[in-house]
Amino acid sequence: MVNYQTISQSTAPLSADDHAALRENLHEQRLFRQEQLRRLAGPVTSRTEDRLQQRAASQIEVHIKLAASARMVLADVESALARMDDGTYGRCRLCRRAIERERLMIVPQARYCARCQQVKEAIP
Repeated sequence: MVNYQTISQSTAPLSADDHAALRENLHEQRLFRQEQLRRLAGPVTSRTEDRLQQRAASQIEVHIKLAASARMVLADVESALARMDDGTYGRCRLCRRAIERERLMIVPQARYCARCQQVKEAIP
């Protein structure tokens, strides 16, 4: 169920310190996801293969989903860093308005303002 309440738009612009902190956060997320993917895709040895065969199908599925999720988040982080570099970071990709500062502090890789994110999630 979608909550259609009005979301207040914070017009406080990102300061240089905010921007630097967000960039650092994104770099840390990138390193974490890259390491997570390295661990999940680690070298397969015959011993590892034996262990994989012994795992339940559900455990293998979880492993695959974790890797897919990590790749997705890493792509979002890389995209946010690219937007920082090209000067479009902090702008909603739909309405082109500034993404709320508070939203970026919580989800630094956000592509959409809160209002557009709600609309996007409401579309089946």
